[in-house]
Amino acid sequence: MQVVLHAGAHNTDDDRLIKCLLRNRDDFRKRGISVPGPSRYRRLLRDTINAMSTGNLAPDARMVLLDAILEEDYPERLLLSNENFFSVPKLAVSKRVFYPRAELKLAQLCRIFERDEVELFLAIRNPASFLPAVYANSPDMSFEDFMAGADPRDLRWSELVRRIREHVPGLQITVWCNEDTPLIWAQIIREMAALEHNQKIVGGFDLLSDIMTKVGMKRFREYLKKYPNMNEIQKRRVIAAFLDKFAIEEEIEEELDLPGWTEDLVNELSDIYDDDVFEIGRIQGVNLMAP
Repeated sequence: MQVVLHAGAHNTDDDRLIKCLLRNRDDFRKRGISVPGPSRYRRLLRDTINAMSTGNLAPDARMVLLDAILEEDYPERLLLSNENFFSVPKLAVSKRVFYPRAELKLAQLCRIFERDEVELFLAIRNPASFLPAVYANSPDMSFEDFMAGADPRDLRWSELVRRIREHVPGLQITVWCNEDTPLIWAQIIREMAALEHNQKIVGGFDLLSDIMTKVGMKRFREYLKKYPNMNEIQKRRVIAAFLDKFAIEEEIEEELDLPGWTEDLVNELSDIYDDDVFEIGRIQGVNLMAP
């Protein structure tokens, strides 16, 4: 069996991905793909992994978990999503890195499903907007406490990906930038489900409709009907063109309101992020999805 985990990061998804997967659940089931509701596994997996820190894994742990998670026979591919898998938001930065326990939790997940193929899907986000957004979801903390001594200029997503690659070498890793998600949303869904590139799915433009005006979406769908044979690259160019004209500005603009954060710092963090994404693309065995 293939076990696919979408693990965030925080504030890149708002559960849109699992909702889209669930909309396709009936069709996916026919293809041997299971999309259980998140309430069936999020707490269960968390408690199981936490228990593994203090005790041995029961020999039948995998079977017990799957019996609790699945509503049908064992599938060929199991799709899971939990942006809190690595940690709660207030612990997203610790020991001067992103998600310091990520590799340990993934290693434990792979122990549970040691007879299966485990894949990780992970969205990353410019730290200039990621850090303020995650801090906003970390109540009763000062920003200094949230950062735990880290300089935002020293944080690297590539460090997280390399750490995971080194500690869990057999894990398949797919990464994409949150900033690109509207352009590659359908591709993300298809790759999680291991579908062909031209396979029809429900909700392939869900994210786009959140950031584009109704007039723009209407014209965009009319354009797709007029040119039904476009490939994915062509569709992304069309999406980019329509967003340039019809994007809802307040949906795509991000407010960065943190003490001491200047425009120069935001620009510096953005340049560092661009270089960091390039580094991720060079890591062997990592699939970096891009428009």
